[in-house]
Amino acid sequence: MDVEFGYASTPILQGVHLELAKSEVLSIVGPNGAGKSTLIRCINRILNPQKGRIVLDGSDITNLTRMELARQLGYIPQSDHQSFPATVFDVVLMGRRPHISWRSCQNDKEKVLDVLEMLNIEHLAMRDINEISGGQQQKVLIARALAQEPDVLLLDEPTSNLDIRHQLEVMDVIRTLVTEKNISAIMAIHDLNLGSRYSDRMVMLNRGVIAAAGNPYSVLTQENIKQVYGVEAVVKDEDGFPYVVPKSPVGNNGGVRPR
Repeated sequence: MDVEFGYASTPILQGVHLELAKSEVLSIVGPNGAGKSTLIRCINRILNPQKGRIVLDGSDITNLTRMELARQLGYIPQSDHQSFPATVFDVVLMGRRPHISWRSCQNDKEKVLDVLEMLNIEHLAMRDINEISGGQQQKVLIARALAQEPDVLLLDEPTSNLDIRHQLEVMDVIRTLVTEKNISAIMAIHDLNLGSRYSDRMVMLNRGVIAAAGNPYSVLTQENIKQVYGVEAVVKDEDGFPYVVPKSPVGNNGGVRPR
């Protein structure tokens, strides 16, 4: 990949190289401004890298039409500012667009109902997308991407608007889909512990370069967290996953402890 991207004289990504295996969840972590979302958008061709290339199943994505790319990549943004009225069902049905010509058939509608049920939002099917909560809207965006039946899911902070219960529900669905449908997922995620629990591999970005890559244990080390995030932390083993407990910013002698 060796992707480079920047705005004017400001580099955002510098020589980033990733490989993704089938049935794998790869998490991209790092502090604000590290380049996580930018990398996701480059992979989805929303942004065009200045250098490097992105290859999907042997094909350079610049050689694919938008429709061909949509059949292989399902993109889930942090948010989608929907202004026109549309039901949840219709928004998710848009995910079937790469597979249909002019009108949907019964099979497409059944697939929409399946993903709504999978995410426990079938009761919202006839609600206006603009009249449901931010967390519910996020699950609708995930449902729309799943309706595409892609080979790879691209998720940009998929749990950012969700409470703890819904975070776990969504991550369980993603993990189950990757395992049972033989697809892959790349997700930018802030929550190191969610990333640890649900990822096969992790990549830690810092100022647009890869600071660490590998399994969660090799990436989420006290030294990496200190160097990249500037935070003193303890890393524990919790149910077979590394669990990060932040203690204080580097250079802060304890700070103010919450009561």
